[in-house]
Amino acid sequence: MKEIADKIKIVLVETSHPGNIGAAARAMKTMGLKNLTLVRPKDYPCVEATARAAGADDVLANAQVVKTLKAALEDASYVLGSSARLRTLRWPGIDPRKAALESLQTIEAGAVVALVFGRESSGLSNEELSLCHKLIHIPVNPDYSSLNLAAAVQVICYELRVLMESSNPPLVADDSGEPPATAGDMESFIQQLEQTLIRIDYLDPENPRKSMPRLRRLFHRARMSRNEVSLLRGILKQMGKLID
Repeated sequence: MKEIADKIKIVLVETSHPGNIGAAARAMKTMGLKNLTLVRPKDYPCVEATARAAGADDVLANAQVVKTLKAALEDASYVLGSSARLRTLRWPGIDPRKAALESLQTIEAGAVVALVFGRESSGLSNEELSLCHKLIHIPVNPDYSSLNLAAAVQVICYELRVLMESSNPPLVADDSGEPPATAGDMESFIQQLEQTLIRIDYLDPENPRKSMPRLRRLFHRARMSRNEVSLLRGILKQMGKLID
């Protein structure tokens, strides 16, 4: 179980209240998770965070603090975002139980999973959500849908815990044997793709519309391996030579 837990990271983006960081750390530790990454927290480290952690001080002590979400996701091959905001451009959705299943399938394939939680007031921005493969939707009472950050972390960590303790582990979704592409691999590919599309006059950098977010969604759905990303980047490189 420890080997599985080591490949799961909880990422909190621009958390406003330090107490929520501590409460999230407590929620993680009760479910056997320890890898916490904080993206530009407003007030951290903080005594209030330690107090709310209630014994999960080790999770806080080992937490990574980074400046960008891209940096937090660099080594992750499967990224799930949690946000209650409605979007004009739809992202694939998933419930916590299926999210846990797909996360463990990814881990069994040898990759790292990142679960991303947005700001208390506004969740994740569209740009941040575009870095995620799917959006986790926690079913709540429609008449009172107020779910605080730590509670959301607890729900998803619980579903992971149930599966980690199951006597019937999930089957691997992809048995190709190839290492999945990481978020860092995908970001390099997407940037190269965008520059190539600009160079062939398919994409107007002054008015890109929704082309790149849609392409991100397409390639995220493909869940490519590192070799497949390398193949596509090689094609883009050759296209660049022909353009020159």
